Amino acid sequence: MIKSMTAFAKVSHTLETLTVDMTVRSYNSRFLDFSIHLPETCQPFEEEIKKIMGQFHARGRIEIRASLEDQSLDQDLFEVDIIKAKAYYKALKTVRDTLSISSDIALETVLGAKQVIVAAKPEVNLELLRSALCDTARNAAQALDRMRKQEGENLYQDLSHRISDIEQRMEDVETLAKTIPETYKARLKERLSVLTAEDGDCFDPVRLAQETALLADKSDVSEEIVRVHSHIKMFREVMEENESQGRKLNFLIQEFNREFNTIGSKAGNANLSHAVVDLKSELEKIREQVQNIE
Repeated sequence: MIKSMTAFAKVSHTLETLTVDMTVRSYNSRFLDFSIHLPETCQPFEEEIKKIMGQFHARGRIEIRASLEDQSLDQDLFEVDIIKAKAYYKALKTVRDTLSISSDIALETVLGAKQVIVAAKPEVNLELLRSALCDTARNAAQALDRMRKQEGENLYQDLSHRISDIEQRMEDVETLAKTIPETYKARLKERLSVLTAEDGDCFDPVRLAQETALLADKSDVSEEIVRVHSHIKMFREVMEENESQGRKLNFLIQEFNREFNTIGSKAGNANLSHAVVDLKSELEKIREQVQNIE
């Protein structure tokens, strides 16, 4: 089954007091690589997330973003540094008494001191966090896999249509290729007629046949045509494989291109040259689509 390398998924998972929201996007890439953005407390589990993603995806650049909500933090959001508050209050009293100030020291004055009230730093349940994060990553990897398969089905249909189109065009190439010997024979005969007319001689039919046979052999594209049909068969077989097909299909495109170039260089008439141009144009469209395949 073909899988696309471009897809998007978003999941949310809650485990006890922890809720993890995760978005994943995948892009074309020759290899499997990651761009991961996690909250600080989740960063120790980055490698585990990569391993989970690697169980479902073989190629592509995968961008992962996660956010964490811990409901247990609502119970105690701030803590007071009593020692620092007492010391600050004592210092304020010393200043007041030394300067003979009669006013009382207000609570807000004490609270105005830095670091007296600070955000709480609750202990993180790492095992719970790990479970919540890994479960979310697995759900995200599966969701992304479904989207990539869905996009891959669209690619499969398009590529099947295009490879069938190339197969049909090759029938025209085969028909035109059969005319190459006669085309060369006519050209050679015409050229010899001009030359012998200038010299007052007549050309040798036997020599003409020999030269025609030689040119026909040099311009024979039957082997290239056979190889193209073999590549078409292989292309379809690779599309049906369950493992990653992108690299294999890209290699076959290079082989197609090599055969088309050879046929084009041996083309004996304009119609065959135009047919090869059309084949290469269709092949380029296939190449663009194959770049998206895992």
